[in-house]
Amino acid sequence: QVDLVESGGGLVQAGGSLRLSCAASGNIYSINTMGWYRQAPGKQRELVATITSGGSINYKDSGKGRFTISRENAKNTVYLQMNSLKPEDTGVYYCYLAQGVRLMAYWGQGTQVTISS
Repeated sequence: QVDLVESGGGLVQAGGSLRLSCAASGNIYSINTMGWYRQAPGKQRELVATITSGGSINYKDSGKGRFTISRENAKNTVYLQMNSLKPEDTGVYYCYLAQGVRLMAYWGQGTQVTISS
């Protein structure tokens, strides 16, 4: 069993910044992928960014240049620094971890990010 606990969401004005954190606990493999997905109102959940335990990073185009994903493997924690936030970045941000040969996926409970114009 794996638990993911997010923190750092909130309400900020456009152009502002937020830093999301997600701590994983439980049966964590040394090789895994962690990341963030976003679900905007009325839309499907979509990728924001992922990072492997080896440091390979993937960003959705909308976040490139504004968002930075990082992780601390020793703490099983992933971060998402979001700068120059836009109203379209609004949504519930979910932490994600995938591991194992079958890429078992785990999700956090989500944290609300609201960007006002």
